Amino acid sequence: MNLIFKEVTKENWEECIDLKVSKGQEDFVAPNSYSLLEANYEEELYPLCIYDGQTMVGFLMYGKDEETDNLWMCRLMIDDKYQKRGYGKAAVVKLLDVVREKYGNIELYTSFEPENIVADKLYRSVGFKKTGEIMWEELVAKIDL
Repeated sequence: MNLIFKEVTKENWEECIDLKVSKGQEDFVAPNSYSLLEANYEEELYPLCIYDGQTMVGFLMYGKDEETDNLWMCRLMIDDKYQKRGYGKAAVVKLLDVVREKYGNIELYTSFEPENIVADKLYRSVGFKKTGEIMWEELVAKIDL
């Protein structure tokens, strides 16, 4: 696995919005097209395409939430064709390194639907801990970097 992040550009945005999660996961993550629109109109959101070498396998976005003033990983999705290969965990670990390098030792938050046991397991496996809070009808988790 040669995982790299690339910015969304005029060369890759269409491929990015064509990525889809598997059936049954559609309610757990916003479509990439919505995320790109959101990043265009909200400040301090950073959308990134996830590549394995030259192959786009997923998408993530992080940024500062205006309501909480905390840094959040607000999107993570791996295309259906590339799920169950370790890309999700590898992408989160890589993002933790990126955030640590850019911001130093801070808290990084994420949230997920209570029914999304895959996300719960993934986030716990890299060190996120549930805070007990619920925001946007999702469970909140954080990791200290």
